[in-house]
Amino acid sequence: MDLKLGQKNALVLASSQGLGKAIAAELVKEGANVMIASRDEQKLAAVKKELSLLGPGKIAYVATDITNAEDIKSLVNQTVHEFGGIDILINNAGGPPGGSFTDFTDQEWQQSFELNLLSFIRTIRESLPHLKKQGGKIVNIASSSIKEPIPGLILSNTFRTAIVGLSKTLATELAPDQILINTVGPGRIATDRIQHLDKMNAEKLGVTQEKITEHALDKIPLGRYGEPEEFAKFVTFLVSGANTYLTGQSYLVDGGMVKSI
Repeated sequence: MDLKLGQKNALVLASSQGLGKAIAAELVKEGANVMIASRDEQKLAAVKKELSLLGPGKIAYVATDITNAEDIKSLVNQTVHEFGGIDILINNAGGPPGGSFTDFTDQEWQQSFELNLLSFIRTIRESLPHLKKQGGKIVNIASSSIKEPIPGLILSNTFRTAIVGLSKTLATELAPDQILINTVGPGRIATDRIQHLDKMNAEKLGVTQEKITEHALDKIPLGRYGEPEEFAKFVTFLVSGANTYLTGQSYLVDGGMVKSI
């Protein structure tokens, strides 16, 4: 299948590691030009070097704090300056800390809001004038909690589901401009984030991390954690020329873990 991504221009947030990096890699393989961004400039430089070996597309990076409105404006402007436009936007952010309702202060709620929801809103707003020129694709990365809340992750459960409301509403508003927007939630994908959560749960319950992993695997019909590349391939399809009619939808890449319909 020709994904028609050659020379398309993509902006991928939180892409120096984990799912963001995997998505950037798949886009590069398909010939897209990719702007990667995170707060860690050293990591970004290393990822740029790594990705440049994967395909013909150009790679650039901008060190960015996505909770800072001016940083987001600068990132979008530099992407347009580097590539000439934006055809694809991948909104992504690190997960908020785990904990229960009584564990968090107003400040921590505000920080999670700015990281996991307001950053998406701001980046879409800044990118829209460029996406509207020829139509475009937006994918918002969320969590399996958009279908089933995850115990001990109340901040994520709250703001990830808000992303779904944002995406569904924008699907209608942006359709006249031929902009397709979807939400994709990872299940248990083998990233540093999942390792951190498993370790946190093990310490909380006083068991080994291996026990937590075994328990998690029992709930996944495919019997394993997903690989970042598997998740990234689906996102790449959604932002490709092969997707011409899917918008306003929420998808899980979870190996069948979530049982809700």
